[in-house]
Amino acid sequence: MTIELTMLALAAALGLVQIVLSAQSKNLQTGYRWAAGPRDEPRPPLSAIAGRLERALSNFLETFPLFAAAILIAHVAGRHDWMTLWGAQLYFWARVLYVPLYAFGVPLVRSLAWNVATFGIILILLSLAF
Repeated sequence: MTIELTMLALAAALGLVQIVLSAQSKNLQTGYRWAAGPRDEPRPPLSAIAGRLERALSNFLETFPLFAAAILIAHVAGRHDWMTLWGAQLYFWARVLYVPLYAFGVPLVRSLAWNVATFGIILILLSLAF
């Protein structure tokens, strides 16, 4: 398996970890009865960390399909160069850093991590374009 596909698999695992972290932080706050019920009543406002984990997950879900598509297109096209290698690794490791940075409210560094991850996707797409 290529490094790019390995990074894709690890990013999918990271997404699963984020889903669990977000769900568990919400369940700890709202209680499992509310989570297991029909959820007809509005959910109480989330605490700072639970809210941040939910927003970090939402952000991941916005970027992951683009990353996955770029990696899969590169794989099918047989494109494996320094740009796809660096792009895949930049995306994954920046997304790993993004979770705790967002959860603990580190604003400027969190934005830098987001930009690095986005640059990773751009590198892969540039490799496909040229």
